Amino acid sequence: MQSLDLDVLESALAWRRAGRRAWLVTVAQTFGASPRPPGSLLAMRDDGILVGSVSGGCIEDDLVARRGEFTGRVPRFVSYGVTSEEARRFGLPCGGQLEVIVEAEVPVADLEGLMAHIGSGRVIGREVDLATGTWRFAPALPTDECVRAATRFTSIHGPRWRMLIIGASEIAHYLAEMATTVDYRVFVCDPREEYRQAWRVPGATFVEGMPDDAVTALRPDGHTVVLAVSHDPKLDDMALLEALGSEAFYVGAVGSKQTSAERRKRLAAFDLTAREIARLRGPVGLSIGSRTPPEIAVAILADLIATRNGLILERAAEAGTRRTA
Repeated sequence: MQSLDLDVLESALAWRRAGRRAWLVTVAQTFGASPRPPGSLLAMRDDGILVGSVSGGCIEDDLVARRGEFTGRVPRFVSYGVTSEEARRFGLPCGGQLEVIVEAEVPVADLEGLMAHIGSGRVIGREVDLATGTWRFAPALPTDECVRAATRFTSIHGPRWRMLIIGASEIAHYLAEMATTVDYRVFVCDPREEYRQAWRVPGATFVEGMPDDAVTALRPDGHTVVLAVSHDPKLDDMALLEALGSEAFYVGAVGSKQTSAERRKRLAAFDLTAREIARLRGPVGLSIGSRTPPEIAVAILADLIATRNGLILERAAEAGTRRTA
């Protein structure tokens, strides 16, 4: 889940523990263009303080003004943008509509339970009984979506995507820090002890063993990204051989255009098909003239976001932009 939505839950829990009133607002469903997708979260405190977002701001203002209407454990649904006048008033795109579910008086125990599931790295479904407001948790898949049914509402929480980074380099540090904010659970593998000792990113899971074993153990699927950034061909190539033959959504490696060409020649000597080798993104990332480790991490993450959203932009491999060799 997005780090913004995690901040919402943490804030709501802190407020409830402190004895404050708090409302949890979730985008239940949308029609047409909408500023925030289903599942987006907002927390309101009794003094009007907000964390999170369900729109560009006007809907939030309306919810704050009406917060006194929402009382009791039973949730309420509120729709916006049903008419053209409301669309203009609330700043929704032309034809856009969305419905939010407002929950007041969510027990501390429920919020703690949800945070525990998220903290374990699991993708979890939060089922809200619309007649009583009680929560029930059930395992979910990364591909599951919010469900607005007659008797229940289900939202999905936890990391939808996984990222395995090979090499605890400076690029890896920035990648790990940024990736956790956009719905990735991050794993890092580097058998070199000096790099492991220098690792300083909390929240990223360090994987023991060699890179190829790490890829195999992760069992990459269509929501998995494997990135080789160790700058050591022996380590990077081991991981790429396994990742390119897997179902991983995205496989990339840093390096200059020449380095990437040489890497493809080495990979061709192994049991990989031309189609599998063609999946390798190298030089990895968008062509934004990046040079420093944080800039390279931004370029890689930007390409990941664009690819997830089905966009095709000019990548470093196509532009020939140099990466750290």
